[in-house]
Amino acid sequence: MARDAARRQGRGLSTVQVAEKAAEAARRERETQQQLHAPAEIGPFATDPEHLAQLWAAKHTEWHRIAALLKASGQQAYDPDEDAQGVAWAQERQTRRQGAVDRHAAWARERQDAKDELRAQIWLSADTSRRLRAIAARAGLQPEQVIAQLADHVRMDEDGAVVVAPFTPYIVEGS
Repeated sequence: MARDAARRQGRGLSTVQVAEKAAEAARRERETQQQLHAPAEIGPFATDPEHLAQLWAAKHTEWHRIAALLKASGQQAYDPDEDAQGVAWAQERQTRRQGAVDRHAAWARERQDAKDELRAQIWLSADTSRRLRAIAARAGLQPEQVIAQLADHVRMDEDGAVVVAPFTPYIVEGS
């Protein structure tokens, strides 16, 4: 966050302005470090003082790096596009962000698929259970797998009657 903020805010700033930003970040870093040791009331909307201290320390480091870059390169103003290290970090951050977005989208799809799945527990009569077990054994399947395949083949005709066309139970790879 600190790197991105400095790159955005630093565009076009002179070496003097970058030095002022570094000094301000150093001052805020000291202040937030002091607040960590002082007793404070933490309300429901208060920021985490430790996180704030870390953020200002990172901003101070980044502004200091930009100031050193300007000094070393002789540039009069900061151009984020000319900052090779900053560009590399921005690309890494974008890659991580895109990965997180992709993982979240995959998770959301899995959650939706899970909502669409049906898990049922059924009780069958002894006679029906014996027949189902015999069919499953002959096909090399578990009874639940035969029922799942049966459900895959169920259709409803124009009159609303449930119809199952003849089929042969089969072993599904990966089951």
